[in-house]
Amino acid sequence: MPARKGGWCCLGGRPPDIKYEIETGTAMKTLALDIPMPQDENELNKMFAELVEELDLDKPHREALFSMDPQKKWQLYCSKKQGMNDTNSPGFYIERINAMASIISYDEEELQQREKTVENLKTALRTQPVSFVVRFLELEGLACLEKFLTLMDYSVAESSVHTSIIGCFKALMNSSQGRSHVLAHPNSINVIAQSLHVENVKTKIAVLEILGAMCVVPGGHRKVLEAMLHYQKYACERVRFQRLINDLDRSTGVYREEVNLKTAIMSFINAVIRCGPGKDYLEFRLHIRYEFLMLGIQPVIEKLKRHDNATLTRHLDYFEMTRNEDEKVLAKKFEGAHIETKSASSMFELLRKKLFMSPAYAHLLSLLQHLLLIPYANTEFTTGMWLLIDKIIQQVVLQKNNQDYDYETLEINVKKTILMLTNETDIKSYQGKLRDVEKANEDLQSKLTKKEREAEARNQEKEELLDTVNKMKSKLEESKQQIAELGKCVEDLKLQLEAERGERVKLQHLVNTGSLPDDAKMGLSSMTVLSGGYPAMITPSPPSGKIPPPPPPPGMGPPPAPGFDTTDGALGAPPPPAPPPGMFGLPGSAQRKNVPKSKQPLKSFNWTKLDDNRIKGSIWTDIDDTSLYPLLDLEDFERTFSAYQKKQDETDDAKTPGKSPPKNKELSVIDGRRAQNCTILLSKLKISNQEIKSAVLSMDEHEDIPKDMLEQLLKFVPTSEEMQTMGELGGEVENLARADKFLYEMGMVSHYEQRVQALYFKKKYPDRMADVKPRIEAVLEGSKQLTKSRRLKKLLEIVLAMGNYMNRGQRGNARGFTISSLTNLVDTKSSINKHVTLLHYLVDVVEKRFPDVLKIGTDLSFVGTACKVNFSELDKELGTIRTGLKDIEKELSYFEERGSTTPGDRFLSVMKQFITVATYSFSEVEENYVEMKQKFETCQKCFGIAESGQPDEFFGVFDAFLVAMNDARVENEKIRKMKEEEEKRAHLEEKLKKERELRLTKKAGTMNGQVNGSDKEPREKEKTLK
Repeated sequence: MPARKGGWCCLGGRPPDIKYEIETGTAMKTLALDIPMPQDENELNKMFAELVEELDLDKPHREALFSMDPQKKWQLYCSKKQGMNDTNSPGFYIERINAMASIISYDEEELQQREKTVENLKTALRTQPVSFVVRFLELEGLACLEKFLTLMDYSVAESSVHTSIIGCFKALMNSSQGRSHVLAHPNSINVIAQSLHVENVKTKIAVLEILGAMCVVPGGHRKVLEAMLHYQKYACERVRFQRLINDLDRSTGVYREEVNLKTAIMSFINAVIRCGPGKDYLEFRLHIRYEFLMLGIQPVIEKLKRHDNATLTRHLDYFEMTRNEDEKVLAKKFEGAHIETKSASSMFELLRKKLFMSPAYAHLLSLLQHLLLIPYANTEFTTGMWLLIDKIIQQVVLQKNNQDYDYETLEINVKKTILMLTNETDIKSYQGKLRDVEKANEDLQSKLTKKEREAEARNQEKEELLDTVNKMKSKLEESKQQIAELGKCVEDLKLQLEAERGERVKLQHLVNTGSLPDDAKMGLSSMTVLSGGYPAMITPSPPSGKIPPPPPPPGMGPPPAPGFDTTDGALGAPPPPAPPPGMFGLPGSAQRKNVPKSKQPLKSFNWTKLDDNRIKGSIWTDIDDTSLYPLLDLEDFERTFSAYQKKQDETDDAKTPGKSPPKNKELSVIDGRRAQNCTILLSKLKISNQEIKSAVLSMDEHEDIPKDMLEQLLKFVPTSEEMQTMGELGGEVENLARADKFLYEMGMVSHYEQRVQALYFKKKYPDRMADVKPRIEAVLEGSKQLTKSRRLKKLLEIVLAMGNYMNRGQRGNARGFTISSLTNLVDTKSSINKHVTLLHYLVDVVEKRFPDVLKIGTDLSFVGTACKVNFSELDKELGTIRTGLKDIEKELSYFEERGSTTPGDRFLSVMKQFITVATYSFSEVEENYVEMKQKFETCQKCFGIAESGQPDEFFGVFDAFLVAMNDARVENEKIRKMKEEEEKRAHLEEKLKKERELRLTKKAGTMNGQVNGSDKEPREKEKTLK
């Protein structure tokens, strides 16, 4: 890439530095070609065209490359291909940068290595073909760079690594593929803009170059404004562009860096003002420029002119030139008068002159009057009010073709709002249409939800029917096979019987003729006596013309054996149950008291009456309430407890002349709280009483009532007392309150409560079966796994061996132990390390000696689920299902006997189909339950448990043991690592100790030598003197 030429220029000249460039003036290095150049020039041009296509160049550069001679084309092709093979892959760079983002290191060598890696990536993104960039983007390389910028610490942010990462973004955006990905990503430009917060000047310049170039790209200008608004929040600044003006005004100390930064800032400011919407719209340029002027850019520009830098001065002159041009265009709107934007009075005078004779002048006065009403307290709220007015006016001015070019504006459709304000009638019409559309949408949504529930219910019923049919077919085949086997057994028994009879006749003939000896006769007679008349017990076969009874249907017992009398009806079907009594019958034949009748209906007292047999012998026999009625003010009582619920303002309305007549009074005879709860339920259902009634009669064919609402409906079943009270109202039934009317209409449905219960049971049945089946399967399969697991047997064998080895006396010499003893392994502590138990030791032995046993968890996969099953809860749930099926069968018998003439009543057709499928599926569950219990008891016996226990207790021991084994294995690993570290430390200490002793020994030898030398000199002197 060529050297930067003083920032990219908005006055014309070369395009932004973000574009891809190729240096053609440098001498091309001669390469040793391993591959011979194609002789055919067309083939060479084809290969070279593929290479140029990968480089993603613009038209002038493509033409420059194609104009080269064939030899240079081939050299360039080979060099690029060699570079593609030798360069590291995109995945390598992504992996390295991810590691750099996650590992914090302040080592200087590490920082240099990081900078080198990022620089290599930047070079690869700039020089490699498009395929390299595409592969980098496919491997989430863009997200990798963003992650690094987000997670880097302060030292990295201020280092050259940060600058190189921004350079990677810059190189990535040189290609059309990379640029489109960056623009399409919602946070890329925002993350890049966050880098303006650092003090590194080179990083800031790189960021400003990217943002300035983005202003030229279609769609990039709005992204840049959005990024600057994001940076305002990120840096906690008062307004956007505040950091740019601050950096433009302050001095960094290094002249060259300072001038380069200020040039980049002015270049970016000019791009924001003149590019994007500012290219065509004067209002947008004035709006953005005024924002910079309010931040104090003009005095800063005057100070920057002292730097006397040609490039910087060119950008400053361009800013002032465009400002003067725009202000001249604006002045033409006001008859050429100069607009002093710093003077409020002069701007108001211009507006007054412009609008004085126009209809808009009244609105200007209204605006000023209302502005005078705004509080003038110096608070944040008051400032916010002025800010809101400012933003609204900005958007009214800036919005073109219903499009907001500034991201900071409010989301207001100015054109549509103005059109709506011109006609109040249209506003009301739009509001009405909107309400109608919303209501229609809600209705359609409700219908769609109902249809979805209906389709789901139909699909579920279809699947259950198909499953039931398939199972019945398989059972039918099994029954046929069993019948064939039984028939074969019968034939074999017949042949055996005939042979026995022939032998008996022969023996009897021999006995009668006296051909046998006496001792043989005695043996034969005694054998006959001992046989107990065996031949007499054999039932003769039925006549050949009599057809045997058919096989029983699934779930029934086998047919009676031939010869048994079944005419007494013992095996026949039970008689149908007697019809239940009427729902609304009067009480029994108790003697009526002489109770005065009220003149109007009264509220009911929700009590529970005592039966006659409980009255005898109680204090109630001595009480006569009828004698008190003459002493009571019954008229006041009626006024106080009347069933009419009057509103408070009805009396006032009746007295006020000229008002509309009052509405019909609502009657309520049920308890107030019950009525309120019922009304709340009906409002949640959002369907009428008639629709609820139709749904109950049709067994909710269209899925109008959700399952949870059916459960709530069971709480609001009309009682006989309530129906009797409401029946006494006669013609005033229509005036009943909503809850009362609902109970009354539902009470008119025959067996309403039983219907709702049956419907709720039908909808709840799949959920109950889905809850019961897995629990039964868990215990069944868990029992099989415990019985068959070789690894478990081996593990128990190891534990038994250890126990017998440890124990002596009565506890020793055991042939087995209770399963609960497995949990006691942790109680036996090691005498060396209190943290090590027998369980830890067992796991260590298994891991070293029997590693296959450690896979015991795969053998006992159902134990974890089976340990949560309790027979009491399971029996209760099965009993609930069994009772519900019996209740439905009773109701079916009742309706089959009585019949139903109610239109739309589908109870018989729907529930017959359901009871057939449900009975069969439940019989399968019961069979599995019986098998599960048998397997569970067998499994318990296998482990020496005589009495039947609960699965949660039995399997819970194994589950806790497996969990404890895994924990012990983890703890053993920790202990092993600690031991290794201690051994390393002890070895190091021993080594240091030996080195220290060696140094001391050498030191002591040196000192001894010095001492011997000092003793030797006096002795020699003494010898000389002698």
